[in-house]
Amino acid sequence: MAIHLVLQMTLALLLLLYIHEASAQGRSLAKPGCQEKCGSLIIRYPFGIGANCSAQQTLQIYCNNSYNPPKAFLKNNSLEVLQISSAGTVQVNNPVLSNCGNTSNDHKLMSSGNFTFSDTQNRFTAMGCETVGAINQKGFSVGGCITFCTSPTSITSDKTCFGFCCQTRIPPSLNFINASVSSTGDSIKYQNICRQAFVADQNWFGNLTNIFSVRTMDQVPAVLDWRLNEPCTVGNDSVCGRNASCDQGFCFCFQGYEGNPYSPYGCQDVDECAENAPKNCEHICNNVEGGYYCSCRDGWVSVGNKCIKGDYIKTTAIILIATCAGLGGLLVMAATWWLYKVLMRRKESKLKEKFFKRNGGLLLHQQVSSYEGNVETTKLFTSKELEKATDYFNVDRILGQGGQGTVYKGMLTDGKIVAVKKSKIEDETKLEHFINEVVILSQINHRNVVKLHGCCLETEVPLLVYEFIPNGTLFEYIHEDNEIFPLTWDVRVRVATEVAGALAYLHSAAFGVVLVELLTGQKPILAPRPDDEGRSLVTHFVLAMEEDRILDILDHQITKEGGKEELIAFSKLAYRCLYLNGRRRPTMKQVAAELESIKMPHGSASTQQHYEDIEYAVTALNEHWDITQTSISSPNNSITVDVEPLITKY
Repeated sequence: MAIHLVLQMTLALLLLLYIHEASAQGRSLAKPGCQEKCGSLIIRYPFGIGANCSAQQTLQIYCNNSYNPPKAFLKNNSLEVLQISSAGTVQVNNPVLSNCGNTSNDHKLMSSGNFTFSDTQNRFTAMGCETVGAINQKGFSVGGCITFCTSPTSITSDKTCFGFCCQTRIPPSLNFINASVSSTGDSIKYQNICRQAFVADQNWFGNLTNIFSVRTMDQVPAVLDWRLNEPCTVGNDSVCGRNASCDQGFCFCFQGYEGNPYSPYGCQDVDECAENAPKNCEHICNNVEGGYYCSCRDGWVSVGNKCIKGDYIKTTAIILIATCAGLGGLLVMAATWWLYKVLMRRKESKLKEKFFKRNGGLLLHQQVSSYEGNVETTKLFTSKELEKATDYFNVDRILGQGGQGTVYKGMLTDGKIVAVKKSKIEDETKLEHFINEVVILSQINHRNVVKLHGCCLETEVPLLVYEFIPNGTLFEYIHEDNEIFPLTWDVRVRVATEVAGALAYLHSAAFGVVLVELLTGQKPILAPRPDDEGRSLVTHFVLAMEEDRILDILDHQITKEGGKEELIAFSKLAYRCLYLNGRRRPTMKQVAAELESIKMPHGSASTQQHYEDIEYAVTALNEHWDITQTSISSPNNSITVDVEPLITKY
């Protein structure tokens, strides 16, 4: 048992040692088993000191221990290495070209193999008054600059490169530079001075406190770009280590990893949760390969990068759910209401179309089109217009109502006051007659005929729009006392004559009742009497005529004013207008002519009377005229809607 325990502890210790060694090797920037430093310089793989320690021979480093401290050199071209970066650059000491002493005017600033001069971090610099510094490639000048010293005072000993020196960028991808310096030849004064040219790290040059210090230097720092001289993959193997990627000969660590991407051990995970590592976790940071994640303590809930107490989350969730449910419900209600309104509008539109066709709208269009000169006279109002005009047919707007409909007072959008009659047409076979009347009336302009402005056919019952007559109706003048305008016999005859003229212009089936009302001053339906239980005025009048006592029932006012012959002639005309057989009634033109003759002196003598052979059925008269209550009013007072057209202008 003890031996088993010792073996377990030994294995655990060996495992820990292996992990530590692997971790140490992973953190090492040099190839395992190779020297990592030369003096203070860290040698990063794929560079290496000695044989088999670099990825390629051109990347081999020679560490010269004869210097104190030791110095590193590129083995192939003996350039001193100052710094190695895994970002693909190496800083070296580069020779300075100078014509001072016995040196040549031409010199090659060399690089080789994997290296090119960095065109972004280096600048070509020439120093010396009236000096031409040139960069040559294959016999051609590919760059350079010229210095100008206008006077000795222009040569300053500060850090600026002005007058005494000049700088320019170098072309990209140069692995060697063939430089030269010479005099411009403009001044004998500066022909034999010392001139220099070099490629230097611009950051290093910019940090010089005195640029004249370069004149004593044989070498200056320069930056070389480097890359592997082989594809990113060799067979199925990558030239880069673990957790690294390759792009155009360069290796990079994946995000969340660090280390040497060229090392066989590759890049190691960055512990983002280390004590000094930047992190934004509120409670607990959990490191994972290539990243990290945040978590909260027990009883807390993670919301993004925040930790919130669970009870608060629960309450907030309930509020959010309730709010979302409420908003969802409102949206559903709004959508339902919108859909309902759309469907109702569609239904209303179809219903209006149905009513329009049923009420003879198509027939009206045909009738109107047959009157080419009067197309505009029959206006079709919409139901919306008339609803707005009558305040949705408010009962307070009712002017009157009768057997053929109800009349409302209204005001159109242009301010015109009108009378809107809601008709009653129970028999659809009469629609054609109704439409014909509308077309005819809309074309008539007679001073005794109420003007018909138009109609609306998209409602359940047709609506007629008349001009509004504010002076009252004939019914009111006959049956209500009016001291200002007394209804004398002459006025009554004139009224009857002008009404007859208007009706002759149109037609009438109940004008006899109007004449009887003018004669008697009584309403079409008489008040109940002791001798009979109520009769119509027509029946009462017919019996009086047959019993030759017509003067007894006439209005006392006209019996005093009118002549007996005129009264009898007027009465006989009214009697003839009450024939049950319409073909035997006089035409309205005949009625108008006879009324004109009554107005003339002795007119009654020329009026022929034909009533001896009339057989009158009193019972039939009762049944027929008891329903005729509304023969003498206008659309402003629907007591008179039985008369077409409705006469009110007097």
